[in-house]
Amino acid sequence: MEYRRFGNKIVARMDKGEEICAKLLELAEAEDIRLASVSGIGASNDVTLGVFDTHTKFYNKTVYNATDYELGSVTGSLSRQDGKPYLHLHAVIGSPVMGECHAGHLNAAVVSATCELVIDVIDGEVGREFSDEIGLNLFKF
Repeated sequence: MEYRRFGNKIVARMDKGEEICAKLLELAEAEDIRLASVSGIGASNDVTLGVFDTHTKFYNKTVYNATDYELGSVTGSLSRQDGKPYLHLHAVIGSPVMGECHAGHLNAAVVSATCELVIDVIDGEVGREFSDEIGLNLFKF
C-alpha cells in the first residue's frame, strides 16, 4: 500500500495481493486515525461479504472467488472501540462475466489489480459499544 496525506484527507492505493481491511487498520494505527469516512473502488478475486440477520443477530457470510470482481463501491467508517481502530465497511461487487452484483458488509477482500481509496479524517472521536438489543457494535457518542 502506498498513500499520501493532504491535511485531513488520505489518498491510498493498494496493490495486488493486499487485503483491504487489514491494510486500512494498519493505516489507521500508523496515522492515529480516530474517526474517518472511507470510500473507494477497485478489483478483487477473493471477497467475503456478510449480511446481518436482525432476528438471529448473526452475519451470514458468503465468499466470492469464482472470477474477477469489480469493487463498484467500498464505503464506510473508521472509528475506535476499546482504543483500537474499528472498521465498518460495505461493498458492492460486480462480475461482468457472470452478469451479477452482490452487496454487504465487507469482511475481507484481496486486491486482484488495484484498489483506490480516499479516507476523510474527521477531527474528533466516536467510539463503539456492543448493543445486546441490536447485536452490533454501534457508534457511542
